[in-house]
Amino acid sequence: MRIAIISDVHSNLVALEAVLADAEGRGAEAIWNLGDTVGYGPDPNGVVARVAEAGAVSVLGNHDAAAMGRIGTEWFNRLAAEAAEWTRDQLAPETAAYLGGLGEVAREGEWSLVHGTLREPMWEYLITEEAAEGHFQRQETPYSAVGHTHVPLLVRRGDQGVEGSTPVEGEAAALGEGPLCLNPGSVGQPRDGDPRASYALLDGDRGTVTHHRVVYDIGETQRRMADAGLPRELAARLSAGR
Repeated sequence: MRIAIISDVHSNLVALEAVLADAEGRGAEAIWNLGDTVGYGPDPNGVVARVAEAGAVSVLGNHDAAAMGRIGTEWFNRLAAEAAEWTRDQLAPETAAYLGGLGEVAREGEWSLVHGTLREPMWEYLITEEAAEGHFQRQETPYSAVGHTHVPLLVRRGDQGVEGSTPVEGEAAALGEGPLCLNPGSVGQPRDGDPRASYALLDGDRGTVTHHRVVYDIGETQRRMADAGLPRELAARLSAGR
């Protein structure tokens, strides 16, 4: 079975549609969504409706929680807080109900799914060896998938400790016996210098995962953000992938 692993869609419906079409073309039969489905972008209701329609297994991200008022925005930067407050005002009842029903961690067979880390599910970035160790200590499955950083990553834990690597686009990586953690990057707001939408495709039969990048109409998303009155800086950064 092939599963598309997505994260950090951030209300970017144009990017999401492009990724789902690409994943379907590659044989994906299911979707795992690692949170921050909303926030930053112009289409929170459309994105949640599309994710729900696809039957995605989803977890809660910090921007999702902020949009519902479950957490405050005092730890957000000014632009993120402004977008979170705008999003909160836009949520349709069915969107709020979907987000409100999400847990912070999901388990799918041999995989644990979380937005941040298993140590701090909504907030911790898995970007240091110490954070990775804390995550793996709580990982009860061979494999896990995280988001939050907006940067693709593969992390393995072996006899010599934790080792991270940047996935090569389009190159299948063997899962091995684990422990392994992957980050698929961001669909809606990549931050690794590549503005194309990012996701990972898990092939359970072959025991591999492949990271993919997808071109989408960034200008259309930027136009929608301008029409919504969202901060210009948030729209501009999409062109740079930062």
